Amino acid sequence: MTMPLSEMKVVDLTRLLPGPFCTHILADLGADVVRVEDPVIGDYLRMQPPLTRSGMSVHFHVINRNKRSIAIDLKKTQGRELLLELATWADVLVEQFRPGVMERLGLGYETVREVNPSIIYCSITGYGQDGPYKDIAGHDINYLSYAGVLGISGRKGGPPQISGVQIADVGAGGLFGAFSILAAYIHRLKSGEGQHLDVSMLDGSVSWLTVNTGEVLLGGKAPDRGTMFLHGGLPCYNVYEAKDGYISVGALEGKFWKRLCEILGKPEYTEEQFNTEKHEEIFKWLEETFKQKTKDEWMEIFQNEDACVSPVLDLSEVCANPQVFHRKMIIDIDDEKAGKMKTIGIPVKFSRTPGSIRRSAPYLGEHTDEILRMIGCSDEEIEGLINDGVVYQHRESEED
Repeated sequence: MTMPLSEMKVVDLTRLLPGPFCTHILADLGADVVRVEDPVIGDYLRMQPPLTRSGMSVHFHVINRNKRSIAIDLKKTQGRELLLELATWADVLVEQFRPGVMERLGLGYETVREVNPSIIYCSITGYGQDGPYKDIAGHDINYLSYAGVLGISGRKGGPPQISGVQIADVGAGGLFGAFSILAAYIHRLKSGEGQHLDVSMLDGSVSWLTVNTGEVLLGGKAPDRGTMFLHGGLPCYNVYEAKDGYISVGALEGKFWKRLCEILGKPEYTEEQFNTEKHEEIFKWLEETFKQKTKDEWMEIFQNEDACVSPVLDLSEVCANPQVFHRKMIIDIDDEKAGKMKTIGIPVKFSRTPGSIRRSAPYLGEHTDEILRMIGCSDEEIEGLINDGVVYQHRESEED
């Protein structure tokens, strides 16, 4: 079956989470993604516990399926020449080094464009290719700190709370990178033109503040943590402790709030939803009320009611959730390397050209000889490159 991106060819020089998640999206939709890794250590994520029976991290398995791996030493002249050969084959090149590193290697956008004028060259960094922060090291928590996302996360009067997922890495880096590549790819199909994409995880994180910055953009005071409508300031949109966990309430619309109040025996609060003078009283009532039953007991009460009440699930509960299971977001597979395992499914369902899991995550350098032959190297040349330490080829007898 044809997939949406079955004609796209991608060279991926990234590691850990942002770039690999970006190319994970492309690969699941059919793109031929070639991972270029360091011959000695490869991607650090490979060895992050827990490990599958293949010796690779389960995290690495999920976001690097459907990809091939070639191990090249880009510090060697021959290695850089091989990368440029790969760039002539590719439609897209994705890199995640700090600004200037690819230029120092002789592999910057202008150089790559000389061998492939139509290349889409995507650079994913923390702070972008320019500006006073461009050379600063960082991780997800740092980008979210500068973006103000961390500052508005948490309870009123409490400290900032770290999110349970890597928002900047996955969203601002991976997702923004993927859709930027797709937009540039559409432009190239129409015009034949390639371009450089400067994807900043700080920029992406700031862009999500559209419903948080209203007062500040108008010259007002920044709101305190936990006081904004969608961030802890409303009783009708909050998290409450149950006997055995937590319940989330998202009864923003009047009809949902009205039904919630009726079910919980306080119809008189229906008209007080946005009355700040009553909020402390309503908060206390909801806190005391939800503590009286377990999550399951509350869901039995609310399951057929339009009140926007949900249990806060832990990850094991998510994996057994009937809606998640029905939507094939947690699936059982028989991986060629890891054996029988659960994995994350493909989030977007295409009616005509669905994505698929076609290939297990690669061992470091598993496809080195295959890819070198693809760009025209002879068996003799490949053997020489391996012996000279320019490339690494995984052997079946070796453990990753």
